[in-house]
Amino acid sequence: MPQKIRELKARLSKAGFFLSRTRGSHTVWNHPTLVTTVVLAGKDGNDAKPYQVRDVEAALKALKDM
Repeated sequence: MPQKIRELKARLSKAGFFLSRTRGSHTVWNHPTLVTTVVLAGKDGNDAKPYQVRDVEAALKALKDM
């Protein structure tokens, strides 16, 4: 079963990312120690696209590797 957008947002928030801006259904997430931003598009109940899951996992891995 695919992850939901709300699950990806929760993972980012738990890791210390914060919501920097919203425009329509797009949300931009930043972290104080990373220069990388993560953009998620879609409503919270929508299934996450594979590229969105990859982007979140890459950002979390970059944070872990610091």
